[in-house]
Amino acid sequence: MRRNIVTIVLLVVTLAMQSTPAGAITYGQPDGNKHPEVGALVGTFNGQTYPYCSGTLIAPNVFLTAAHCDISSETGSSTVYVTFDSAYTAKSKLYKGTYYPNPLYNQAQSDPHDIAVVVLDKPIQNLTPARLPTLGQFNQVDKNQEFTAVGYGGQEPVNQPGGPVIGYLDTREYAVSTFNALTPAWLRLSQNPATGNGGTCYGDSGGPNFFGAGSNETNIIGGITITGDSLCKSTNVDYRLDTVSAREFLAQFVTLP
Repeated sequence: MRRNIVTIVLLVVTLAMQSTPAGAITYGQPDGNKHPEVGALVGTFNGQTYPYCSGTLIAPNVFLTAAHCDISSETGSSTVYVTFDSAYTAKSKLYKGTYYPNPLYNQAQSDPHDIAVVVLDKPIQNLTPARLPTLGQFNQVDKNQEFTAVGYGGQEPVNQPGGPVIGYLDTREYAVSTFNALTPAWLRLSQNPATGNGGTCYGDSGGPNFFGAGSNETNIIGGITITGDSLCKSTNVDYRLDTVSAREFLAQFVTLP
């Protein structure tokens, strides 16, 4: 199947956390040039090339994503490719870089250290990087707080005779989610369409969840998409970037606020 590699990559987290992985934007809208700093990791698997995880430029030469997006076991190399085109095609511009997962990544529920960066070979001059949060910025979150998820993954499942099927357009989309719960390592966001929310699904892993939405949206990344429910209709679980552990890793690559 076309997305087998995504399933393999994300099942690492699924098995450890006893939940199913998140990755794509559901009940959202085409992004166009709304979030040009959000890109996708692009790889070739079984003869097909497509985005398999998402991420964000946080410095001219640093691209933030998730540790479980590591495909070095498949490719035998830490070299990866990133695109910032809003719709991936065979003609999309690709930027080469080196993938650095957090060496402490251990899939633990309390703090899996599921964070990684790509250090690009050349800095990107024409994009404004997103901002990181300050230490403990999300220790308290208003119950009505909204976040904006962005990524290149699949869309909401469509019911078929054999069961729900998730489609992939390989385009950058965004959706608005509402705060649900907080833990020391996680932001849990509601993406229940019954309450007007959208969110993430397969392929959006590593992508940003920006603090705020609509006219109140900021370019501060609250957390990166890690996991969620199997049909992408309930909860988006995001690794917080305002924690000591996340900041210790990121400080090796960027200047922290």
